Amino acid sequence: MSFSQKVAVVTGGTSGIGLAIAQELASQGAKVVITGRNVEKLSAAVETLGSNAEGVQAEISNLADLDRLYAHVKDTHGRLDLLVASAGAGEIVPLASITEEHFDRAFDGNVKGVTFSVQKALSLMSEGGAIVIIGSTSSIQPGPGLSVYGGTKAALRAMVRGWVTEIKGSGVRINIVSPGPVDTASLRSFLGDQADEALAYLADRSTIGRIGRPEEIARAVAFLGSDAASYINGIELFADGGASQV
Repeated sequence: MSFSQKVAVVTGGTSGIGLAIAQELASQGAKVVITGRNVEKLSAAVETLGSNAEGVQAEISNLADLDRLYAHVKDTHGRLDLLVASAGAGEIVPLASITEEHFDRAFDGNVKGVTFSVQKALSLMSEGGAIVIIGSTSSIQPGPGLSVYGGTKAALRAMVRGWVTEIKGSGVRINIVSPGPVDTASLRSFLGDQADEALAYLADRSTIGRIGRPEEIARAVAFLGSDAASYINGIELFADGGASQV
């Protein structure tokens, strides 16, 4: 696989899986534009990625920010070859504790943001372009407190199945990579005081015997975004060490 001379946008590319994806694409020659909300984290990530990377501060659920992002891509590069919609977040909230604010925050970031990231990217893409959306195994196996988060990721699956028929003939492919647990700082923060115990449980559920690493998810994303996957469209690829199969 090679992304030489290709232009990629990775939303939420300042840490964890998003940063690993940006690193993988940059290492294969792509010009990578990452987004993030925090200016300091964004600058640090761009410095880590090197000369093939640029950063644009953006909140993906803010449509004006998305317009500014894609205006930058158009003015600087003239086109877009790959969009990786990685930005998003989740919270553990049991049914009895779900609030309107929690619900809106989850769907704004994980569904609204992805929807308009994809919609606005398409005008810059041509035949051979690709979109990869980061889902989650919570879309089929939401644990306790993850019903809303899992719902947002399940919504993306349904939407992608609609989108691939709506853009039929454009030559642009849309796929989803749904990771299981991945060892990132955000996961450990997400799990809180029970992180070590929870990570041990999650590793035991994997048929490989461990949780994932960010670079492993990045390689799966790079494959689906590359010409090597030119006949793969509309799928959800579970990268979870087989945990969702048991």
